[in-house]
Amino acid sequence: MTQSSELDMTGLHWMMQMLQTVDVGLVVLDRSNKIQLWNSFMENHSGVRTSKARDQNLFQLFPELPEAWLSRKIESVFTLDSRAYSTWEQRPYLFKFKSYRPLTGKSDVMYQNITIIPLTGIDKSVSHVCILVYDVTDIAVGKLELQKANAELERLSRTDRLTGLNNRGFWEESLVQEFRRCSRTQGISSLIMFDIDHFKKVNDTYGHQAGDEVIRVVASTLIQMQRETDISGRYGGEEFGIILPDTGAQEALIMANRLRQFIEASPVTYEDMEIKFTISLGICEFNSNLNDHTQWLEHSDQALYQSKRNGRNQANIFE
Repeated sequence: MTQSSELDMTGLHWMMQMLQTVDVGLVVLDRSNKIQLWNSFMENHSGVRTSKARDQNLFQLFPELPEAWLSRKIESVFTLDSRAYSTWEQRPYLFKFKSYRPLTGKSDVMYQNITIIPLTGIDKSVSHVCILVYDVTDIAVGKLELQKANAELERLSRTDRLTGLNNRGFWEESLVQEFRRCSRTQGISSLIMFDIDHFKKVNDTYGHQAGDEVIRVVASTLIQMQRETDISGRYGGEEFGIILPDTGAQEALIMANRLRQFIEASPVTYEDMEIKFTISLGICEFNSNLNDHTQWLEHSDQALYQSKRNGRNQANIFE
């Protein structure tokens, strides 16, 4: 054997060692999707030995693979002689491998980026393709956790801490959007504003912590009784608002009285003290004469004040 041949064989040996030890999955397929190369990464994570994988059809060996999607990708590489890609954000994984992260094991599955590259023969035509499988679990988990944290911050930024309802800023912005929707479509919608009767007396008699508990119970009751499409919020102190899309004033009055009667019949127990209280409500249905959402609020408040003047523990519609 000549020195040149020995160097070629040594280089080939080194290349094969590198292919087996690189921390990337390597799968070489021929035109029939039969496996020609299956490196140690793939063997270790799939549990399928190289000797078993070789010359096997990829889709028969792994029937859970997205065959239609992957076949289109592979065919485009053969036809166009150009690379194809897929990120974990588009498809979390190609091969469903377990993730092994002893210190940061926050995912059961290995997130993967995939690159499919053309391999040309002596005649320069594409004879095989190579699927590169990159383990990007740490990156994916980090980004998902960041997205989750940002979503939680977003939720907190629009949530009233005491009650869990929408806070005033977010709720009023929702009212602006509903006003615009109704103005544009001439749709119907109603607004209910209500507050707790004699709330100062509750605080003075039972203490501010008891008052907070009363507010929490009112909010909890409201959440349980409202419809999925309703948007409720704490407007300030002991005052609350409910936006009822696609709802006329009479239907809103029924809902308001159900809420009022339930609260009247459900005293709050706090540190062995029974606290009885009521609420007063005002209702205004959207109409085209309203100048803006602020006037809508004002009319609902006027109906609320009418309930107060008439003796409290009642609901009135703005006339």
